[in-house]
Amino acid sequence: MKKKKWLERLKIRGRSVMVPMTLLMILTALIPLMLQAMIARGAFNQTQLDAKGIEIQNQCVILSNRLMRSGYMTSDKGNTMELDAQMQTIGDIYNGRIVIVNSSYKIIKDTFNLSVGKYYISEEVIRCLNGETSSRMNREMGYLAQTIPIHDAADEKKVTGAIVVTASTENISSLMDRVYGSTQLFLLCMAVVIIVFSMAAVHFVVRPFKRLLASLERVSYGDLDADITEDAYSETSQLSLAVQKSLRRLKAVDQSRQEFVSNVSHELKTPITSIRVLADSLMSMEEVPVELYREFMADISDEVDRENQIISDLLTLVKMDKSAQSQMNIMQVNINEELELILKRLRPIAKRSNVELIFESIREVTADVDRVKFSLAVTNLVENAVKYNVDSGWVRVTLDADHKYFYIRVADSGIGIPQDCIDHIFERFFRVDKARSREVGGTGLGLAITKNVIQMHHGIIDAESAPGEGTTFSVRIPLNYVPRQEEKS
Repeated sequence: MKKKKWLERLKIRGRSVMVPMTLLMILTALIPLMLQAMIARGAFNQTQLDAKGIEIQNQCVILSNRLMRSGYMTSDKGNTMELDAQMQTIGDIYNGRIVIVNSSYKIIKDTFNLSVGKYYISEEVIRCLNGETSSRMNREMGYLAQTIPIHDAADEKKVTGAIVVTASTENISSLMDRVYGSTQLFLLCMAVVIIVFSMAAVHFVVRPFKRLLASLERVSYGDLDADITEDAYSETSQLSLAVQKSLRRLKAVDQSRQEFVSNVSHELKTPITSIRVLADSLMSMEEVPVELYREFMADISDEVDRENQIISDLLTLVKMDKSAQSQMNIMQVNINEELELILKRLRPIAKRSNVELIFESIREVTADVDRVKFSLAVTNLVENAVKYNVDSGWVRVTLDADHKYFYIRVADSGIGIPQDCIDHIFERFFRVDKARSREVGGTGLGLAITKNVIQMHHGIIDAESAPGEGTTFSVRIPLNYVPRQEEKS
């Protein structure tokens, strides 16, 4: 059940990733395209207006020169019919109006024949009569106004009049409307192409992830050996490798749990079986001698004690696993005094085994620990060193510290541990010599409890040993206990 819950966390939840990816690709392609089209239309419109303005200005300059040479602005105009016809033609070409104003601001020519004889006073005309050329675009009304001064033929510095040309930009607007329509059609076609391409590209990109999801689905149904390798991209490769690593750990934990259950069943059943055999033997015999009865009852009592010890150790482990850091009772403890107290309690046991306990303190150490749990862990290490020692052996406990950690070494002159067992001694119910463990009353849980306690203190434990050369356990624990983030939550 837990495996399935764990694997369900790997599934993709919520909306499909294809939708946001497709929208992102479409927007990424369309937005620059639309901006470019808008800029191009604006630039084209401005180019057309500038070209028309320059063209009108050139026509006005030519007209101004002809008016100047013909004496059009004097009272004796001479032959003006040709010039009037030219102005009318220019006005018709540009769908506009040409007005000639003399130096007195009086209109002497209007191609619309509406304002002849009237006065035309405006900022542009005033500036033009002062010799300035001006151009103004009225986008709201849709026309371009151009003013050109007319100079005197005898004195070119003298301005005798002004030409005011008003030209319609309607043809440019019509051209821009056609360009806008073509642009819109082009953008629509490009949008269709981009949408199709984006959907195809996203489908191609997401396909390896879908294959990986299908593999994870098979795993979620219990096929832990399913092949979930996906090497299409480096991301999918890394993801599949991470999942495979997690699955291997999950299978290892599952196997360890099965072995633990099997070991628990075996360890709990063994004393009960012995008790049953002893009890049946007593019940099958008539007139049992008192000495034999007492011997059998002593054996039964030993098996009951063994069963009780196994259950107590199991309850300790279960309590630690369940509570984790929540029941850590951290306080400042003098480690020197605590170790001396532990060794004092164990000296009677060591004396019975003729083992010498030695305590070496390099410096005074005060640290943040859970006194009860810390004492349990060190007691297990020293008690094991005494139990698995040789006759007239020794156990040396050394305490040292630096600015960050304190260190405890428990070395003995005991029987040692084979190299192929070193990596397993902290596993639950693992025992190097089962016969010796049964003889000294070991349950195979002491070192597992010790490692659990040290890890709860954010410390580490290591072991070095060789058969016949004794064993050394090295413990390192921080002087200051700082709860981790997951422990706070």
